[in-house]
Amino acid sequence: MKKMIALVTFSAIALTVSAQKLINGSKLTDNWSVGLNAGGVTPLTHNPFWKSMRPVMGVELGKQLTPIFGFGFEGMWSVNTSRSSTVFDYSNVSLLGKVNLNNLFGGYLGTPRTFEIEAVAGAGWLHSYVNGQGDENFISSKVGLNFNFNLGTEKAWTIAVKPALVYNLDGNMMFGQGRFNANHAGVELTTGLIYHFKGSNGKHHMTLERPYSQSEVNGLNAEINELRAQVQEGVHANNSLDAANRQIAQLLGELDYCRNQKPTLKTVTKTSQTLESVVTFRQGKTLVDASQLPNVERIATYMKSHPAATVTIKGYASPEGSAEINAKIASQRADAVKSLLISKYKIAVSRIVAEGQGVGDLFSEPDWNRVSICTLNELE
Repeated sequence: MKKMIALVTFSAIALTVSAQKLINGSKLTDNWSVGLNAGGVTPLTHNPFWKSMRPVMGVELGKQLTPIFGFGFEGMWSVNTSRSSTVFDYSNVSLLGKVNLNNLFGGYLGTPRTFEIEAVAGAGWLHSYVNGQGDENFISSKVGLNFNFNLGTEKAWTIAVKPALVYNLDGNMMFGQGRFNANHAGVELTTGLIYHFKGSNGKHHMTLERPYSQSEVNGLNAEINELRAQVQEGVHANNSLDAANRQIAQLLGELDYCRNQKPTLKTVTKTSQTLESVVTFRQGKTLVDASQLPNVERIATYMKSHPAATVTIKGYASPEGSAEINAKIASQRADAVKSLLISKYKIAVSRIVAEGQGVGDLFSEPDWNRVSICTLNELE
């Protein structure tokens, strides 16, 4: 009795410690199992052990409350091997408590071990079948061990070897045959095949979840808020990208329109004639794109047709970056158009003036100011 009390006390302490981890899949409907048992039973004393053994079979319904504690309902029937006409010698229906010793002493790992040992103890109703009238009923007690072999990666099936002692507790007190008397006990050796039903966590067993401290929860909330902010930034970036794509499409449309237009020449007698052509550049670039060559060629064509004409090229930059860098980029854009007129179209250097104007403010959209404005002049 003292050993039993000590075991229960130690089990309660272990349960408290294991409660520091969250158990997932421990609802009322979780961790039920059903099994079939078969083996033999023989008297504990005063009889040949193997010669007196009779077949025994039964069923059980189990429920695991925690990784350590569980209980089960078991019904066992002993097959009659005597001359009696009854099929069974006795039946024993028991309510059994179970303690998983591996999880008790080694802790639960989140999944059943391949091999585990359970301590089993409980009480039940022992019914003795007699040929004719006079069946007898007794209170029984069962103590034993279950050597469990959990199979497969899911651990849904268990093969259990179950040695146990079954006591008839209603002995004759007048003859010294008290409770837990070895003369009224049997050795039961059975093997069981058990199936564990799937629980609410999707597993055939309980799983572990680590509880988070408040500081960890606060840290996770901070990460979530940061990710939300990044998502919002991404939305703004997408909106900006959409606006830029619309602008590009508009500029491409204007470019196609310009390509399809013939140069328009206007002659004013005894006055100064001024014509302009715009060459656009990509952000941070100073080279003339192939798409802008029609605008440069338009200038060259006019100058070849009008030998007295001169051109003033003014380069501009958009407001990104420092003033020093923008001034340099603006000058390089004007020089790029000048170099193209000289090298490709053989226009005399003396007829070209190239100037950098820094950041431009010719257009309402800042990006549109990445241009070179070519102004043609001729006095007729």
